[in-house]
Amino acid sequence: MTDLSGPDGLGHRPAVTGAPYPGAPVTYVEALAAGRALRVPRWGLADVLIALLIALVVPTLVLGAVLSAGVARNGALVLLLSLTLPWLGFGLWPIVTTRFQGNGPTLDLGLSLRRSDILWGIGGGVACFVLGTLVAVATERIFGSFDSAAGDALASTEGSRWVVWAFAVCALIGAPLFEELCFRGLAFAAIAKTTSARGLPAVPWATIGSALLFALVHLEPVRIPLLFTIGLVLSLLRARTGRIGASVIAHALNNLVAVAGMLIATHLG
Repeated sequence: MTDLSGPDGLGHRPAVTGAPYPGAPVTYVEALAAGRALRVPRWGLADVLIALLIALVVPTLVLGAVLSAGVARNGALVLLLSLTLPWLGFGLWPIVTTRFQGNGPTLDLGLSLRRSDILWGIGGGVACFVLGTLVAVATERIFGSFDSAAGDALASTEGSRWVVWAFAVCALIGAPLFEELCFRGLAFAAIAKTTSARGLPAVPWATIGSALLFALVHLEPVRIPLLFTIGLVLSLLRARTGRIGASVIAHALNNLVAVAGMLIATHLG
């Protein structure tokens, strides 16, 4: 048995013993194997719930206040707030809770990027686009034409160029990073920790569970099959690489197709 201990800043020395849990990020596994002083991660599924509640409740309250005040008449402010406010739950909470209840997002959530992740991310992005297109076509045959909530909100801004560019930055940088921190980082690891402790196959449960949460939290029922498919590809990347770097790249590339179409339409319009 390995017994690694070190100061945790709280006046005592918690020990991390034995092998890491199945599905643990490779960053955590490597730090443990290297003999680094690690804190016992105390975050879990409750923190996933808190992250999702923050991401859903805070935007609702703020947007409700903004709309009641009559500030966002052209919809631009509503769009930008609806895109960025959920990051408080998706991004900030995973960083905070792993920092104070574990070893930080780099070790505990696999917030790392290596050269191999770039190729995996590109491949994953292509897979998201191809599989997502097939699922979207099948869904449209059943339910008719549909768009994302963000796409509908963007249309309400009448295609203002600065809004479209701001949307592009959010879709290509902010959303991939913060959503992957939450779903492929915190949710994947929390589900893996919980299921492995109960003797269940951690990686399959974490892969499917994190993808399902990703699909459901968007609150767009008709897009659940599409979002679950994309989420499953991203979760498989996390399971394969042990980090979220590849899934962040794949997520951004998947969003790039829609963003590029919007930018072209705006500049040609």
